[in-house]
Amino acid sequence: MTLRMTPKKELAQKDSERSPVRMAAEDRRQQILDVAVRLFSQKGFRGTTTKEIALAAGVNEAIIFRHFATKSELYAAIIDSKGEQGCMHEMQAQIAQAIAAKDDKKVFETFALSVLDFHQHDETPMRIWFYSVLEGNELSKMIFRNHMATMHRVLADYLKQRMRAGAFRKVEPNTAVRAFNGMVMGHAIHERFFADEAHELLNINNRQAAERFTDIFLAGIKANTV
Repeated sequence: MTLRMTPKKELAQKDSERSPVRMAAEDRRQQILDVAVRLFSQKGFRGTTTKEIALAAGVNEAIIFRHFATKSELYAAIIDSKGEQGCMHEMQAQIAQAIAAKDDKKVFETFALSVLDFHQHDETPMRIWFYSVLEGNELSKMIFRNHMATMHRVLADYLKQRMRAGAFRKVEPNTAVRAFNGMVMGHAIHERFFADEAHELLNINNRQAAERFTDIFLAGIKANTV
């Protein structure tokens, strides 16, 4: 004999299935961020709606706006969260130590290896950055100011310090840092998007790449002691 639910019980079950699983506020916020970063990296800012994010997160749209007032605020929170990852803080601490010790090789090698490892393990920051630039999104400037420009200035200031000490020949420091970063990011892009084809030309791991790029860079700017 099959027992049939009463209409009230059926409605209660459907409501229960539709209701989001209860989470602590901070856990819910992080869940929304995790879902949003995946969708933004796949479809860009313009191509992703808060309704889609809510659906993928299993919540109603009102909960999104309870944690983030606007879609732009949610996007900005993602950018901040990527920059606040532990590996970024670790890189900054290691570079600060190398700068204090005037260890030229370690300064630039640490930067290169950290950037390469970061993009190898997580493709979403690079995809979000590209989408932001292509869409002309103002938040692309936030990515540059808060993350790229900060480390650029640290490295440029170090070059100035070492040039004053006579360790490096006189070069324009911002141009030199841009050149070094170009080697690193160019390699990261090749590895992320053209790995099979790129490996036909150069097949090395991240540590080898960081060491070689650093050696080439330092050989070009070291002062002539002869």
